[in-house]
Amino acid sequence: MTSDFAAALASGRPLVLDGGMSNQLEAAGHDLSDELWSARLLAEAPGAITEAHLAYYEAGADVAITASYQATFEAFARRGIGPERSAELIALSVGLARKAARRARTDRPLWVAASVGPYGAMLADGSEYRGRYGLTPKALERFHRPRLEVLAAARPDVLALETVPDADEAVALLRAVRGLGVPAWLSYTVTGGRTRAGQPLEEAFALAADADEVIAVGVNCCAPEDVPDAVETAARVTGKPVVAYPNSGETWDAVARSWRGRSSFTPERVRAWRASGARLVGGCCRVGPGTIRSIASAPAGW
Repeated sequence: MTSDFAAALASGRPLVLDGGMSNQLEAAGHDLSDELWSARLLAEAPGAITEAHLAYYEAGADVAITASYQATFEAFARRGIGPERSAELIALSVGLARKAARRARTDRPLWVAASVGPYGAMLADGSEYRGRYGLTPKALERFHRPRLEVLAAARPDVLALETVPDADEAVALLRAVRGLGVPAWLSYTVTGGRTRAGQPLEEAFALAADADEVIAVGVNCCAPEDVPDAVETAARVTGKPVVAYPNSGETWDAVARSWRGRSSFTPERVRAWRASGARLVGGCCRVGPGTIRSIASAPAGW
């Protein structure tokens, strides 16, 4: 599939992704402890989302990932928000990133990736890191398609099918993006050499090898230590550009509801990922504008 974003990706210049939306919003004083997470601010404080995107663009990110990860018709319905308003909020996520791009003080091209989180994100019970929901790929396709249609109609540059824990859900997503006219990347959350659901990464990445809609594959929301082998495998199996945006390396303590340990995300690691074939690199949870700035300002962007 050809598009301006796909052409930029094929040009050979590495692209810098943004960092975590939630940590940037929390740093600005917003409470994200409810089930909607950052998606709640689409309705209650959209300006805060624009400011978060702007912080990353001005730190040197080329691509902003929208605040639609947890924005689904089902999740909004639990809050009493009807389908029409839900669709408006999902589409708004793209508009807010576009607004930030217009405000950014830079002449370089800026891109918007529409986040499509997994089914488990809607459940808000941690199952996005396990997969195995007990649903068929067809049922998962029916869940994802309506939101994808809304996001595609808002005209992002690319759809970010991200934090996918399970190859079965990847099958559903690959079916659901057909015919939308917007390219996509497919990004698994992994541990070691397997998806969170336990499938070998070679098999998981192979699903996207012949998908014309998918212009990049990779990993996100995982430990930095898990990235190098995954990048090499994704590039070898699919022949497509690779995307990598792991967490900081800290560990979430669900009992204490706090992060433990130290960050292991460094610009030196990013250079190694690039050498292994990564073409889009940024961060996920706990990776902020400072780290993105260090990546973007390094020689040749790395």
